[in-house]
Amino acid sequence: MNRRLRTVAVVGPDGAGKSAVVAALPNVVAVPTKTVYLGVNLFASGSMLPTTRLARALKRRDGDAAPGIPARDGTPATGRRGLIGTGRRLLRLLAWIGEEWYRAVIVQRHVRNGVLVICDRHFVCDYYAADIAPREGRSLLRRIHGWQLGHLYPKPDLVLVLDAPVEVLHARKQEDHVDVLAQRRADYLALRGALPAVVVIDATQSLEAVVEAAAAAIAERLRSDARVDRAAAASKAG
Repeated sequence: MNRRLRTVAVVGPDGAGKSAVVAALPNVVAVPTKTVYLGVNLFASGSMLPTTRLARALKRRDGDAAPGIPARDGTPATGRRGLIGTGRRLLRLLAWIGEEWYRAVIVQRHVRNGVLVICDRHFVCDYYAADIAPREGRSLLRRIHGWQLGHLYPKPDLVLVLDAPVEVLHARKQEDHVDVLAQRRADYLALRGALPAVVVIDATQSLEAVVEAAAAAIAERLRSDARVDRAAAASKAG
């Protein structure tokens, strides 16, 4: 049985329009909402650990990406070999896991306040194919990361996957190669068999139509929760 709706994750490959949909949803959903960014781009996140904020500032100064973030495609980490190199990678991974959990605490704080949390991306969804799903040849550090996401980290109650053909995605956002976009698209679509409540939305539509479809999926889930509540109340009364 699905849990009551408390968190909604909007996910999909680059170019699907996630951020625009997340920004628009609070204006059309009939319940109080909060939005929280649960993605790997630290330059897009407004809430993070002080240590992560410092690392971001240093890497911004150096014109580099933030350190310690496992690649979502499962690419092995590079750097110094041997025990020292492994130790450094472990420390960076632990720092990133701390960042993931820090944002989970923020989400749960909003949930306790009785609002629906709309997650712009979600670590469980973004890393599912690379670190959580069974796969040969995964490093120990990636297995550690995947285990804690798969067994401990709070999963979204509803996942909205924004989907579009690779040609459309690449035309909108050309930073990634079409092969990379194709693999990420397949990874997100595979969530339908991995997580309990996944709705795929055609992202080739206008923004208004995509937002309407997302809001409709949320509304249907809220109505389902209300029916369960009424049935439970009737059972107790009887």
